[in-house]
Amino acid sequence: MRASPSDAFSLTRPAVQSFPAWRWEIPEFFNIGVACTDSRASGPRADVPAVIVDDDRTGVASLTFAELAEQTSKFAQLLRELGVSRGERVLIRLPNCIEYSVVFLGSLKRGAIPVPTSILLTADEVAFLLRDSGATVVVSDLESWPLLQEAIQPGVDVRHVLFRGARTPVRSASPVTFEALSPALASIAHTEPAEQTRSEDPAYLVYTSGTTGYPKGVLHAHRVLIGKQPSSEYWFHFLPEGERVLHSGKYNWTYVLGTGLMDPLFRGHTTIVHEGSQDGPVWPALIAKHRATTFIGVPTLYRHILERTSARREDVPSLRHCMSAGEQLSSELLQRWHERFGLYIYEGLGMTECSYYICQTVSLPIRPGSAGFIQPGHDVRILDPETLRECGPNEEGMLCIPRSDPALMLRYWNRPEETDQCFRDGWFLTGDYARKDEDGYIWFLGRRDDLIKSFGYRVSPFEVDRVLREHPDVLDAATVAEERDQNKRLVVSYVILRHGCSTTARDILEYAHRHLASYKAPKVVYVTTDFPRTRNGKTLRRALHPNLATARASTLAESR
Repeated sequence: MRASPSDAFSLTRPAVQSFPAWRWEIPEFFNIGVACTDSRASGPRADVPAVIVDDDRTGVASLTFAELAEQTSKFAQLLRELGVSRGERVLIRLPNCIEYSVVFLGSLKRGAIPVPTSILLTADEVAFLLRDSGATVVVSDLESWPLLQEAIQPGVDVRHVLFRGARTPVRSASPVTFEALSPALASIAHTEPAEQTRSEDPAYLVYTSGTTGYPKGVLHAHRVLIGKQPSSEYWFHFLPEGERVLHSGKYNWTYVLGTGLMDPLFRGHTTIVHEGSQDGPVWPALIAKHRATTFIGVPTLYRHILERTSARREDVPSLRHCMSAGEQLSSELLQRWHERFGLYIYEGLGMTECSYYICQTVSLPIRPGSAGFIQPGHDVRILDPETLRECGPNEEGMLCIPRSDPALMLRYWNRPEETDQCFRDGWFLTGDYARKDEDGYIWFLGRRDDLIKSFGYRVSPFEVDRVLREHPDVLDAATVAEERDQNKRLVVSYVILRHGCSTTARDILEYAHRHLASYKAPKVVYVTTDFPRTRNGKTLRRALHPNLATARASTLAESR
């Protein structure tokens, strides 16, 4: 690796300070919707933009904190008038739009449970979520009506559908009632106070994007917003006021709901999202246009900005802080970003069940490849999953979270046995394997299901990816297991090479074998132009296939 230009970027420098003690103050009553809206509806922040959505088709829409408080209260009242009771589920199927924040936070103010979902889901997938969640209300864009007609099947509990974009009631022979959202909100003349919810009451239900089988719902309590406050201190590094946070993702992802909506609003900061093209040049332009002070993305997006634009710090003068999660950052990407923009990217690690609880922070030097430090307040340990013995420095174990952590989920929805299996002796076993070095840095090794068992060894695909990304011509890498027969699983890696370079698949294969133990090094390297990805830019490892390759190299004697 090239020499670092700053002490903030270090592979060897030890921790220079420890985090101060964190004291949790969880009130008996707490409501996320109220905390993110009404608390700023008057006073100096009332007329400050709370939510900005920049849509390629429809332009820029925004709500101030006062307007957001009013609109969310109206949506809560609309649910009351529709007969929606506390605890009923409201399924949201919307793109990034102003209405998303209104519906999500307004549902919370009613005491209902919003269920964020992706607009990319098929009718069958929506039908499953409707059945599993028992949602009685669906909020969708009008374009999705044909799909919803197919999804609202016998056996679902849906009573009301609210359409964004409709100006008049939608007619249908279905027994379900239909409303145009905007006119319905405009007709609300009086609003009742928000539902008084306890911190421990159910707040929202999000579904995991599992690689096999059906997705499972994760139910969070209202206290989760308080549980994420160490992130506001040590990952966001918020200033007291004036922050403008641009997130590149979609609201249906918990990463965006938290870092791109709830967390900034709770602190009184402006949130910005985009709907439209995800190409690299879009983001420097949006940062400059909206004077964003913090930018949040995934490594792929940061890489696209570097590769597809010539933007530099002078093009984004307002930007002071960058954050990333979802995939591991490479030291090469960190270095190049700093050289171009004079800023570091601070990585975070979390999961649907407990949000983000590990991060790099401005107060301690970045150690590339590491996810950072366990945030104060989160008594997370690395334990032997069989004995619950705490692992020593650099010993591989499972990240485990105490059941008392306020950021931890309540339970899996309708899956009591699976919930019970994840808890043991007061610990939530995350299924994430990691090690902690002598200085307290956490090194993520992978999910229990991600670890590759090959020839009797366990291999972390993320460790292999990290090494491959150190090659100067590798833009991205994804390592998976390839089944050759019933008893033979190979470690194979897919790589994206820098455009115009002369490096070959054979070069990368040899590089891997020079820098990794023989059992970790890939047996096959596939070169491809890009990876299958989710809408939020995360690599879909399960969709990687040799057919995607434009070139390959193998250590094996046989040919495919």
